[in-house]
Amino acid sequence: MAKPQKRYVCQSCGSVASRWQGQCVDCSEWNTLIEEVGGNVTPFQAKHNLQSGGRAIALIGLDADVTLPERMATGIAELDRAMGGGFVEASATLIGGDPGIGKSTLLLQAAAELARRGQRVVYVSGEEAADQVRLRARRLGLGDAHVELAAATSTRDILTTLGQGQPPALLVIDSIQTMHSDLIEGAPGTVSQVRASAQELIRFAKERGSALVLVGHVTKDGSIAGPRVLEHMVDTVLSFEGERSHQYRILRAIKNRFGGTDEIGVFAMETGGLSEVANPSALFLTHREEGVTGSTVFPALEGTRPVLVEIQALVVRLASGATPRRAVVGWDSGRLAMILAVLEARCGLSFSTCEVYLNIAGGYRVQDPAADLAVAAALISALSERPVPADAVAFGEIALSGEVRPVAHAPLRLKEAAKLGFERAMGPAATKGEGGMKVSGFKTLGALVDHMLGRG
Repeated sequence: MAKPQKRYVCQSCGSVASRWQGQCVDCSEWNTLIEEVGGNVTPFQAKHNLQSGGRAIALIGLDADVTLPERMATGIAELDRAMGGGFVEASATLIGGDPGIGKSTLLLQAAAELARRGQRVVYVSGEEAADQVRLRARRLGLGDAHVELAAATSTRDILTTLGQGQPPALLVIDSIQTMHSDLIEGAPGTVSQVRASAQELIRFAKERGSALVLVGHVTKDGSIAGPRVLEHMVDTVLSFEGERSHQYRILRAIKNRFGGTDEIGVFAMETGGLSEVANPSALFLTHREEGVTGSTVFPALEGTRPVLVEIQALVVRLASGATPRRAVVGWDSGRLAMILAVLEARCGLSFSTCEVYLNIAGGYRVQDPAADLAVAAALISALSERPVPADAVAFGEIALSGEVRPVAHAPLRLKEAAKLGFERAMGPAATKGEGGMKVSGFKTLGALVDHMLGRG
């Protein structure tokens, strides 16, 4: 009898090696190779006649009629917005987020809403007992919803149970890292177990027409734990973001085969669960005081939704010889370094002997390049100790040459600012006023510095 072949699988990226080594050659992580014993043979090791033994598949053209997939609206508008209209039948969705961010709470609320509409919903928890889920549902006021609960970690037991009778319209697995498949050796949470368990559950959802939702853990850098192939296997990947110390949460679609990835859902964590935030701009601009230096309002854009956020900057002068510090929360630290370099090289401002702190209020994370001008205005205000007018917003992309470049959807940003009572805007030179807003256009960053410092 042939000895079972040994292979070593990286628990970070899923790559396979024939012998153990300290560092994975693909992802460069240390001590992540775990031995797996099995008779599996890679396709490159097996010799098959690929032209026989298979079945012919039907080929269709691009011009064939296609029926749009039906969606199940959850009734939670922010969740439906992020997903493009709701859950899709026979689809798989992966949602990830930090521990305690509210993933289970959000899915329990969505499951209860669908159950109240007459849909069969099954919620399987591998981390909590069924009674714990029931107690949480009662705290959230969802105790009357007919959601079928189970506490299980075996995918065989789950699929055997669900195979009896009508398949559920929505199946929630919390979480995929706790699932175990008896077809693969290894502990739950390993790359092989996560991949095999997800594959079995996704096959069931595709064949029976259920909408599958998998909850995934995240690593220290915020990426979903487990093999990267897991994100390729599912149809939709959602990221639930936010700081646990803050009240607000943002649901963002990273991948969506049935819609766009340009929408977000905003929630507020309260004692009664997650509540929808219909007007995020008003939420992120609360408690603003007039006359404070280093504070600028930026009209960010998330898909088709403008969101006004407050950018705060603090500049502290140090004694000669001290090493200045740069700290950023909610923005790219490399982009801050670029803005500081342009301000020094093109505008003559000196930050070399100053500590710089930048913060996006409310725990919001800005990725829009149009925030460059707002960040620069906040830094200039903090350095010169001259406040930005409280009724003004700023937006625009800054080039290394100091040029202020136009950005997309400027009219939409201005309309949202006017709706919340802002009267002025600082932006690129070609920007036209909208909604009664007065726009001060700047071709270069130096022109903005002269404007804010009163040089002309």
